Amino acid sequence: MKGFIDSKLAWGLLLAASLVFPWVAGNDYHLTVMSTAFIFAIATLGLNLITGYTGQLNLAHAGFMAVGAYTVGILTVDHGWSFWAAFPMAGVVSAFIGYFVGIVSLRLKGHFFSIFTLCVGYIMFLLIEKWESLTHGTVGIMGIPAPEPIGSVAFESPVALYYLTLFFLVMAVWAMRRIVKSLLGRTFIAIRNSDELAEALGINLMRNKTLAFMLSVFYAGMAGGLYAGFVRFIGPDIAGAHHTFDMMIFMIVGGLGTVLGPLLGAIGMPWLTQSLQFLQEYRFIVFGPILVALVIFLPHGIVGSFLAWRARRDAKEGKPHAQD
Repeated sequence: MKGFIDSKLAWGLLLAASLVFPWVAGNDYHLTVMSTAFIFAIATLGLNLITGYTGQLNLAHAGFMAVGAYTVGILTVDHGWSFWAAFPMAGVVSAFIGYFVGIVSLRLKGHFFSIFTLCVGYIMFLLIEKWESLTHGTVGIMGIPAPEPIGSVAFESPVALYYLTLFFLVMAVWAMRRIVKSLLGRTFIAIRNSDELAEALGINLMRNKTLAFMLSVFYAGMAGGLYAGFVRFIGPDIAGAHHTFDMMIFMIVGGLGTVLGPLLGAIGMPWLTQSLQFLQEYRFIVFGPILVALVIFLPHGIVGSFLAWRARRDAKEGKPHAQD
């Protein structure tokens, strides 16, 4: 029998809590914070696929999120596309660029791959900042249209936008769970555990690593496109490496190589920083030790450490163990 943390009941309770959140939020600001957290959770799920499941740390992830955001911004503002026509292109363009970045960068291993992608991310930032004829440079793109109404449902109020971002997060989680529990997901895990062993089993390393990379940045691009329609203004800052490092923190705190872990990290960490706002410039003095304590006492993250503890318990009792 599966544990509660990866049961349908647990996911159902999490969804139910998300559905009722607008009624207990208190104000629109809290809805905005949660909606933004949902968007970054989608991007974090993508980063977790290439890092947590395939074992490749992509430090250009925020750059691909920016590609998705600018795809929507450019197509809607400069070329008159509707949001819903431009939105799918955010993921497609990001995955297309990701294919060419992947076939070059994935020939490297370990920290060499990470350093290369860090450089790629910085190049993306510079292109966005300097290519004024395409990206509007440091001014950014303003006046991005909100998602058009679907039937009688309009996406103008914070509540409507909240449920829209929640819908796409649910779809992203559902698809990610399908991927990681499939044969393809097991292939990614085999590559993470050992390139040599995976190759000996007949796995095509480059093809599967490139596919994982493209799926990962597709998630980032879709999150970026949703972000553009949500905030309706984008600038070069969205491509900054600090966003990638934020998503890395979300994964580490929640638990690498799980679906629930990065999701909880991406939603919980923004609320933790918001709760420390009253400390103003001293909040990081408190925030830093909290992160250090989590790394020391929960080295596999919240969900990862729980699953590791449960695996040890089941091993002692001779029970089979099902992973998240």
